[in-house]
Amino acid sequence: MNILHALSVPTRADEDAGAWIVLKIRWVGVIFGYLVVNLTPGALNAPVLNGLLGFGLAFTLLDTWYRRQNRIFLGQYPLFISFMEALFIGLLCHFDTGATSSFRYYYFLSVLCCVLRHGSMVGWITCLCHMVSWSVLWLSVSGEASDGMLGAVLVPSVLVWLTWAGLALGRSLREARDELGRLNGSLVRSQADLEVRFAERTRQLQETQAQMLQQEKMANFGLLAAGIAHEVGNPLTGVSNIVQLLQRGDHDSKTREKLDLMAGELARMRVILRELTEFGRPASRERSVCSIADLVGEALRVAKYHKRPGSRLRQPIVADNLPRVLCVRGQIAQVFLNLILNALDAAGEDGIVELRGMEQDGELLVEIEDNGPGLSELIKDHLFEPFVTTKTNGTGLGLYLSRRIVDDHGGRLEMGSGNLGGALFRVVLPSTDKTQSGSLLGINS
Repeated sequence: MNILHALSVPTRADEDAGAWIVLKIRWVGVIFGYLVVNLTPGALNAPVLNGLLGFGLAFTLLDTWYRRQNRIFLGQYPLFISFMEALFIGLLCHFDTGATSSFRYYYFLSVLCCVLRHGSMVGWITCLCHMVSWSVLWLSVSGEASDGMLGAVLVPSVLVWLTWAGLALGRSLREARDELGRLNGSLVRSQADLEVRFAERTRQLQETQAQMLQQEKMANFGLLAAGIAHEVGNPLTGVSNIVQLLQRGDHDSKTREKLDLMAGELARMRVILRELTEFGRPASRERSVCSIADLVGEALRVAKYHKRPGSRLRQPIVADNLPRVLCVRGQIAQVFLNLILNALDAAGEDGIVELRGMEQDGELLVEIEDNGPGLSELIKDHLFEPFVTTKTNGTGLGLYLSRRIVDDHGGRLEMGSGNLGGALFRVVLPSTDKTQSGSLLGINS
């Protein structure tokens, strides 16, 4: 049994190649046999032949059922099947008309099935078995039951030719199957590559759309600031001039104190208008060396005009002599402003927001932390994607564009955990020098 198993264990490629062709050949052989035995007048030994064909029918039924399970009946022992088929065909011929029986053509069908299903070694051994079976059959009958020397030579010759041709056909089928598999694999890879490219193009389109929306938003803000400065600035200048004229007059101390207070408030209003105008003006993309404290202070001066009821921004702490950073000033200030406003929104009623600046491992770190409810794990995975927001009136562009800006500056925008229980965002930027951090400076908002 081990020898038969070692000679040829069919591979998946061998089992698949021509599998259904083999079954069709077997069914044609069974039906042909029953027709020959039962429709030929005066057929000899019909009961015995029908009994033998019954074994063939049972084998074909089992082979068909196994094939539907993607297996081969006794597929691990192909030579055993070859020996049994050689004996089976020899018995059919013997009980029919001997060497002239129509069942001798079964030798050809059997060899064809074998080479299509198993391969060269089993095919040639099967051919040899059938030649031996045919030789024994031809030698065992009388001259009247054979067709002479021509039959003795013709059948083995056809067996050899059919084995060679069948093996070539089997190889062609397997090569065609392999080529189809290769082409199908290439098609699957192309489809996957197309899906990746489509996803990438979609992402780029979303990024472009997000940038356009943000640019439009900032442009509208700039127009609004310019309009405010124009509409309010002129009457403000007039009022300021009147106050200055009044200050030149002779007034009592109480009136002069009130006039000085009015002049101070008018000057503060002009500073507010100038800050709004400068922040909304189209920013230059030219990079310059900036102080982190100055950038944070610029963001805080704008943030104080945004109403965030209940939220309290603690005294920000930024080291005094932090290394400076090479950046587009307006862009980094915009990042800090977005994070500060988000923290104030998240903190809610009676909330607390902390801002810290420091140096660590040659990098500049600015942390904005709040004591709000924090973020769910689901939203964390998509937080920096465009159009993702937890606000009912948010656009979902602030964090996405902030990360883009920080990445363009060679830094990182990270989300971590802090001590207040809410969300913590950390801006990490590369420094331009190795100045050691000194004393701590508070920046008033």
